[in-house]
Amino acid sequence: MSPILTGIVASGISGHLTPPYDGPYGAYDALATVTLSTATSSITFAGIPSGYKHLQIRAIGKPTVAGGQEVYVRYNGDSAATSYYSHQLYGNGTTAIGASYGTVNQAYITYWSGSEFGSFVCDILDYSNTNKNTTLRALGGHDLNSSGYILLRSGLWINTAAVTSINLFSSSGNFATNSSFALYGVK
Repeated sequence: MSPILTGIVASGISGHLTPPYDGPYGAYDALATVTLSTATSSITFAGIPSGYKHLQIRAIGKPTVAGGQEVYVRYNGDSAATSYYSHQLYGNGTTAIGASYGTVNQAYITYWSGSEFGSFVCDILDYSNTNKNTTLRALGGHDLNSSGYILLRSGLWINTAAVTSINLFSSSGNFATNSSFALYGVK
């Protein structure tokens, strides 16, 4: 059998021969998934267990408003005006921009614009460690057929409480129907 044909045949084998993913931070356990059947402005993951090192949110979604929307996060219902800081680096193919946002009432995750779905992956680091503030790092963006954005963001929650709930919400409009958000625990 030729190497190409062998690869094609091998690609048809189901995943039963592949061990579970055990990435650089350990195994990922699926904790919750929300797929929207109607447009909504926010979703909340509540009752988050403390038995993991980190959390990860993976999402795909789009705005219901033409001008686009920021995707924000708050922890444990904390919306105090001085609870969060965020930093970002983003580009659109021709321009790169850096910015920071201090003493705000939410952390920034990504920006989605237009009629196409965007995505993000957000790691919430040491979320249950009560000896330090909680930080996040997120990579997200969207493509609009030769335009769009890619964003790298970080956020700080100035609070040492363990994260037990996560609220993701839109800066304007809603997350569109079929937007999906998944929460994972990282061992």
